[in-house]
Amino acid sequence: MSTTPRPAGHDAALPAAADPAGRRQRIVVAFGGNASYPPTIKGLASEQLALMAEACTHLVRIIRSGYQLVLTHGNGPVVGNILFRMARTANELPPMPMDICVAHSQGGMGYMLQQTLCNVLHREGVAMSSSSIITQVEVSLDDPGFANPTKPVGRFFSAEDAQRLTRELDWQFVEDAGRGYRRVVPSPQPLRILDLPAIEALLAADVIPIATGGGGIPVVRDRDGNYQGVSAVIDKDLTSAMLAANIGAQSLVMLTGVDRVAIDFGTPTQRPLDCLTVDEARRYQAEGQFPPGSMGPKISAALRYLEAGGERVIITSLACAYDALQGTAGTRIVR
Repeated sequence: MSTTPRPAGHDAALPAAADPAGRRQRIVVAFGGNASYPPTIKGLASEQLALMAEACTHLVRIIRSGYQLVLTHGNGPVVGNILFRMARTANELPPMPMDICVAHSQGGMGYMLQQTLCNVLHREGVAMSSSSIITQVEVSLDDPGFANPTKPVGRFFSAEDAQRLTRELDWQFVEDAGRGYRRVVPSPQPLRILDLPAIEALLAADVIPIATGGGGIPVVRDRDGNYQGVSAVIDKDLTSAMLAANIGAQSLVMLTGVDRVAIDFGTPTQRPLDCLTVDEARRYQAEGQFPPGSMGPKISAALRYLEAGGERVIITSLACAYDALQGTAGTRIVR
């Protein structure tokens, strides 16, 4: 793999982008699936590409500052639509298993993000490239997540349609924050990212990796050491936390729909948080401040990354990501 040298001046890193030894800081930036496929769009590729272009524009400032990026992304809306499409055409075409549907979403979204990021970098005069990696993530068949599906995927349905699909397809649904019903699928814990050497090779070549899309393709290992896919969708924040720890990233940035984490969210006493310690985050989590269907998974992922030796977690919106890395926006969680 090779890359063209950057234009002069684009390597000038801000002090925050280098560690004490002068090496570029690695950061993992995790996009949610709704960043490129919100419920408000029809689902056209042109809509997704436009949203990705806007997102990538925000990343250029970070890249120019000298940070070494690794990008991850969710796939909940997309993989759910793939599964629904296959269910609707099952009488004419044999449906693919869920792990291959995750691979489809990972490849398609990775391609669009890779192309868009390269186009934006070219437009901005930053001579870097990006590459998407089809990433497998090992899970355990004994994981209790297989018996208790919790991961929402796909579009929202009315209560009537959800009941009908439950009867017809034996799907499970949950009500989602008053917006309708979504299908839930098993979500086992990630154990190991199988494609770390490829990610490290891209970083060594100064190529921006796009990896572990949708939490990674879930696979299990048999007694002979061979892998096979399983029907599940892994939480992308948990896999992003594992990836950040595995590659020695100094920061894990999880992008969401709000600028900062808050306690008493949605109440008259709501209070945004600039900085949290691990102990404070655990206490608030135990108090129920971070519900499972809201900020809970991100806080859990943050704690895992920090417990594995990570330095800081930033939770913020895309528009505030650069300022959050400078310590002037977002919520920071530190040890």
